[in-house]
Amino acid sequence: MQAHSTPTSISISAGPRDPQWIDRLKEEYTALINYIKNNKSEDNDWVKLEPANKECTNWKGKCWVVHNLIRYEFDFQFEIPPTYPLAPIEIEIPSLDGLTPKMYRGGKICIDIHFAPLWQKNAPKFGIVHALQLALAPWLAAEIPVLIEEGKIKKD
Repeated sequence: MQAHSTPTSISISAGPRDPQWIDRLKEEYTALINYIKNNKSEDNDWVKLEPANKECTNWKGKCWVVHNLIRYEFDFQFEIPPTYPLAPIEIEIPSLDGLTPKMYRGGKICIDIHFAPLWQKNAPKFGIVHALQLALAPWLAAEIPVLIEEGKIKKD
């Protein structure tokens, strides 16, 4: 999970309650598709994502980390906050809830120190793809190897 290319900035400042939400979603989808294509072409595929409802306000996916040549896969989810894109997305990995202090109740990854200020500085240009690349990927890269070495995560 390397952050090679910078995802496209989102130009439409609209959240789920705004009339331009569909236009924002089109930009979000384009950015996501390009990000995933680029990752695959660079042999850096680590995430799959899809909307969990027709309004595209709830999303679910799978992410994975390879550690010591073993792939560890996790389901994740998030809800687009009502004040999005000014408020950042809070990504949840329910299966890891309670395993690390860098996670909040319900399996929400900690974004307060590093990602939330970056989001605030770049909102509304940041979107879903930025949350994946600049919050979820670094969190996984930092936390998963530690949890594996501590024996808190085991491969089935």
